[in-house]
Amino acid sequence: MLALERVSKSFLRGTPNEVRALRDVDLAVAAGDFVTVIGSNGAGKSTMIKAVAGFAIPDEGRILLEGRDITRRPPWRRAATIGRIAQDPNESTCAGMTIEENLAMAERRGRPRGLRLAIRGDARRRFRDALAPIGLGLEDRLASRVGLLSGGQRQALALLMATLSGSRLLLLDEHLAALDPKTAETVMRLTDRLIAERRLTALMITHNMQDAIRWGNRLLMMHGGRIVLDVGGAEKAALTVQMLVDKFHAVSHAEMVEDRVLLTA
Repeated sequence: MLALERVSKSFLRGTPNEVRALRDVDLAVAAGDFVTVIGSNGAGKSTMIKAVAGFAIPDEGRILLEGRDITRRPPWRRAATIGRIAQDPNESTCAGMTIEENLAMAERRGRPRGLRLAIRGDARRRFRDALAPIGLGLEDRLASRVGLLSGGQRQALALLMATLSGSRLLLLDEHLAALDPKTAETVMRLTDRLIAERRLTALMITHNMQDAIRWGNRLLMMHGGRIVLDVGGAEKAALTVQMLVDKFHAVSHAEMVEDRVLLTA
């Protein structure tokens, strides 16, 4: 479904401040996989997500989606098949528009838009039917400005928007990070349900190692721009937070040793 082939990305290339965010990343994600991604700050997690979404063009390597090379395809050309939700609830929705206007815009993502009335009675019925199972009462607030919603309500709306137009790949870039624990649990359960019901393929970045173990069928750990752990199935189910912490310390120590060798060589 999704493949990254030796993808590398650096920022400030050729300067003393050059940062190698991705280093020859190889990754194959099958249709229906729900992959959680963990790693320290600067590990390359968000850069990998942004490269798939089209917001960070790789310096080297290829990105394939359903067999098609999308490495340099602009984000708007990917919008019909890829939904993305960022950490900030303000980024994935338009605060100045109403709930129904946001949904109408999302429904036509990746398709031509004409100068005609975007929201009719049948559209409102679809939006109410889609919002009702969320359980936050948004189906009765279609005319409310999104800027008046709580962070959790906006992320729930963003989830629905990201999957409304038939997206097949969902990218979640720490979409729970700005939420309190109770709201995060509600939004995460909605996330899991939508992924299952709509048979989506998903990549979810999280700093919560317990969530990384609990959700999805596969787990990646990134460090230094590389994937250093890739487990699924029974092996993932058997993981503990302490095992992940031990793995992180092991790769960090190995990197420190390698840096010392390079400095003394």
